[in-house]
Amino acid sequence: MTLVPKNLFREGSISEERDIPINKGHFHLETPERIEVFCQKLAEGWEERYAEYRRLWRELPEKRQVRSYPLLVDLELSKVCNLRCAMCPTTTINFEKEINKGYMDFELIKKIIDEVEEKVFAVRLSYLGEATLHKDFVEIATYVKSHHIGEVSFLTNGWNLDVDFFERLAMAGIDWITVSVDGLDKEYNQVRKPLVFRNILANLKAIHKFKQKKGLTKPLIKIQGVWPAIRPNPEKYYNTIAPWVDLIAYNPLIDTLDKDKDIVYEENFSCPQVYQRLTVGFDGRVMGCTNDVYTEEIVGNVNEDSIYEVWHGEKLKRMRQLHAEKDGFLQIGKCRKCFYPRNTMLDEKAYVNGREIRIENYINRKQTIGE
Repeated sequence: MTLVPKNLFREGSISEERDIPINKGHFHLETPERIEVFCQKLAEGWEERYAEYRRLWRELPEKRQVRSYPLLVDLELSKVCNLRCAMCPTTTINFEKEINKGYMDFELIKKIIDEVEEKVFAVRLSYLGEATLHKDFVEIATYVKSHHIGEVSFLTNGWNLDVDFFERLAMAGIDWITVSVDGLDKEYNQVRKPLVFRNILANLKAIHKFKQKKGLTKPLIKIQGVWPAIRPNPEKYYNTIAPWVDLIAYNPLIDTLDKDKDIVYEENFSCPQVYQRLTVGFDGRVMGCTNDVYTEEIVGNVNEDSIYEVWHGEKLKRMRQLHAEKDGFLQIGKCRKCFYPRNTMLDEKAYVNGREIRIENYINRKQTIGE
């Protein structure tokens, strides 16, 4: 039985499907074999539930069915970051002036997790900020995993990801860590300063050796970077990092800085996220999707209501209704600026160890960091 869900990751050289993918914006430089192994490892210990999770991830949006609870809950443990990457919305003047910053209260996290135990398949412990800056990060991860959550993951810039911290994460039961690595050497050092590529690579190597020594499968390590930083030498990027991690992915730049005007949309777009996941900000306010970086479409507040009440609330019902109508998403301000309904084109090619990678970019989207 294959455990690779359709469109979990996209690569133009494997498929030229023009359907609206369920995981739009997530692309990879990988072989099918490594993707299969990644999914098998991720499913280890909960194979049947994992297969159901991935099946529902695709089927619910296709059928426009609302489950009793979301499949995945995103918890923004931190809206604070220790870096200022040029492509990140947290560096904009509007974000700095208008958006409150802070850390999610542990008691609120417990309230949420106690409710969703055995009702959701996955919890992601990150959103905009650097999640590992939360003083209780490991304790939170331990609490979440102890409540029968099949997949606990987070995204990090790697600032704290040394072997000692990784060992604590493994003991907590983290399943999957995505580390942002934007290019090699000077490209990385420029984007992620004051982090230095050689140090990040050294930590990844040390973690790999630690996992081998301890016989660990998890936490799995996925690397992702923005395409413009990888473009100078994709093959060198892949071959430098791949031996030490489980998966290599990339993303084309999206308009997180709200600079684009001439946007071309997919035909008959309907967003999958309103059937899949719920994103809770650090202060308890719930956003309509994971791409609402300026918290423009608030659909509830878990300080006042339960996850169930927000998920079935009138605001999310209205969003689903608009997305079910032809071009109805255009009536939602945030959705008009989101990358999900935005059309793409296969306009570049890259080569990695003899494999042709078709690079898919957003139409009229400049692929220059900081633009």
